[in-house]
Amino acid sequence: MRTGGCHCGAIRYQAEGEPLHHAVCHCSDCRASSGAPMLAWYAIKQDQLQLISGEPVTFEGTPGAQRQFCGTCGTGLFYRNAEMLPGIVDIQSATFDDAASVPPGAQIQCAERLEWVSGLENLPAFDRYPGA
Repeated sequence: MRTGGCHCGAIRYQAEGEPLHHAVCHCSDCRASSGAPMLAWYAIKQDQLQLISGEPVTFEGTPGAQRQFCGTCGTGLFYRNAEMLPGIVDIQSATFDDAASVPPGAQIQCAERLEWVSGLENLPAFDRYPGA
């Protein structure tokens, strides 16, 4: 079982069982909804997800695509699309309490990947903000 939640703690959830997949998505919709260059999604069957506290806000951009987030702090949490992914909920895996212990197994929507993402490993890296 994995637990997680939003940044402010208003929403907590638990996910049981093994994922159907865990992938980093590079699509433009994920970028637009998160403000990040990519998102990692942990896909499970809907009955494997249980809300422990709070109630996420739902935004439906593309018809049928529902993104859920905390209405207080804005943390993105879940994605559902009954037509494309029937019975499945994607969890933004960075919201897991143990996010570092759950590496993704694939990258998807790479046709939309920002060109500079593939060169990140060549950039200077700092343990903390440089100069702080």
